[in-house]
Amino acid sequence: MRSKAVILFLVLGAFTAYYVYSPIPDDIEERWKLMLTDCFFRSLSHLADFSELLGLKDYMGVMMFVTFAERVVPESDEKVQVADELFDGVDVVVYQPKHRRGAGEKRRAIIYLHGGGWCLGSSRMGPYDLLARQMVTELNAVVVSVEYRLAPAHHFPIPFEDVYRVIKYFLRLDVLEQYEVDPGRVAVSGDSAGGNLAAAVAQQLQLDPEQRIKLKVQALIYPVLQALDLNTPSYQQNQHMPILPRTLMVRFWSQYFTSDKSLYWAMLANGHNGPESAAFLKFVNWSAFLPESYSQAYNYSAPPIGGSESSEPLDNLSHSLTDPRASPLLVPDALLRSLPKAYILTCEYDVLRDDGVMYVTRLRQAGVDVTHQHYPVGFHGALMFTMWPTDFKIAQRMINNYILWLQQNL
Repeated sequence: MRSKAVILFLVLGAFTAYYVYSPIPDDIEERWKLMLTDCFFRSLSHLADFSELLGLKDYMGVMMFVTFAERVVPESDEKVQVADELFDGVDVVVYQPKHRRGAGEKRRAIIYLHGGGWCLGSSRMGPYDLLARQMVTELNAVVVSVEYRLAPAHHFPIPFEDVYRVIKYFLRLDVLEQYEVDPGRVAVSGDSAGGNLAAAVAQQLQLDPEQRIKLKVQALIYPVLQALDLNTPSYQQNQHMPILPRTLMVRFWSQYFTSDKSLYWAMLANGHNGPESAAFLKFVNWSAFLPESYSQAYNYSAPPIGGSESSEPLDNLSHSLTDPRASPLLVPDALLRSLPKAYILTCEYDVLRDDGVMYVTRLRQAGVDVTHQHYPVGFHGALMFTMWPTDFKIAQRMINNYILWLQQNL
């Protein structure tokens, strides 16, 4: 009996070790903590797949558990005043200093857009609440954290439109005056899908003839910037990396646009582009915009362009795929030149690395002042891992460097 128990224990131990272990690069710090964190995310993802297969709850509905688990009720404290507000009908959380630093001194402002693949996440998650408070106290800033509507209940362009409305509202002189904000010191920032939205609104604001007050800077944290080529070197190199494997990023993209599963399968094969994409592929040609250190030994092959055999749902989505409000990397150089100074953070072990690096290259070629901070041992989502038990040392380094840049440039 004892030998059977030992065998069962060994089998269970081996199975657990096999499931927990993932081939994380040796140079990543706190590898086992990342493995355990990834084990939780993978388990939840498997549960979400199983639930959807049985018709119990859709995939993103199950994955929202992460958002709910980290949800907090932002409250004022001795240093920071917090209020739930509606900006042009959109829910926001406004953080501001409780005490003035000098008579008549105007404050900075950061409009922050959370990540989560447009399908998950919330401004009311613990890590975002902590980040907002740190920006308020260290920068003497007002932080507007936007609770935009999420896909798949609200497909593109609704999340973008929510964010755009908030920024247009906040950039009114009377609103800035209400929050004692200097009109010349306003930033837009976000991580992952939030970085996508931040880049997109920065571009669209400059095209708005009615917009008088401009953004001073944009700060994009491992942003997702294009939907045309989902087979860049970083997508290939990091397709099985924790937190954001390629399959999940593809799922986020497809559900941002539609609930039709045919787009997911087409994107997974990188065969989702129709004839309308042909003119835009030059903007995401990584062989032209990636330094050799990033492209490495990968050989460029342009994504195939589908013809009349494309399915009707995909044909109907072709305009969305090439819309710069969804893929900010697709705008011509002429529209990049007048963009505000930029901070772009990228991570080596991230499928989205090359999106950010290509944008750095294109912005610099257009004459925009860009600070590119690349983390050779970074992974996607790292900046938000600031709370026990998933508190990573690299997260605090990223936050400190990010806030330092804002301190010096905003």
